[in-house]
Amino acid sequence: MNVGIFYGSSTGRTAAVAGQLAQLISTAKLYPVAEATRADFESCDLLILGSSSWCDARDRLQDDWNDAFECLHEANLKGKKVALFGIGDQVGYPDAFVDAIRVLHDVAKAAGAEVVGKWPDEDYDYHYSAAIEGDFFLGLPLDLTNQPELTESRLNGWVVQLRREAGL
Repeated sequence: MNVGIFYGSSTGRTAAVAGQLAQLISTAKLYPVAEATRADFESCDLLILGSSSWCDARDRLQDDWNDAFECLHEANLKGKKVALFGIGDQVGYPDAFVDAIRVLHDVAKAAGAEVVGKWPDEDYDYHYSAAIEGDFFLGLPLDLTNQPELTESRLNGWVVQLRREAGL
């Protein structure tokens, strides 16, 4: 199975998480999304997409996604699985916590992908997130500012879940 981890990172935090995921999924290939092409997206059986959320507009992804967003939107992802992770600050931006997960979710679904890796809405303290459906986030939210001690266990648990749901 071809696994690609596509990420945008301004401060290096999302890149660091993508690197941790690549260590846990040794067959995965890292793609800085600013350099990704439509062919890169289409070549993977499982795409793991990651972005930080920007608080000034709910639909705005991290800047590296600007050009890549169109490539992802135009990609044919029928028969592919997509998992999502987001970096956010639930204390500093409690009304837009990991909203980027929703943006990526919606474009992946529109491209024909099956989204896997929903994560329970437990042990987070925020007011609103566009990335919530019922009691689950549409992907894995990580708060490296306020809950850094939970990052490793959340990543490990999520990878176990992806192995089951995506057939890794």
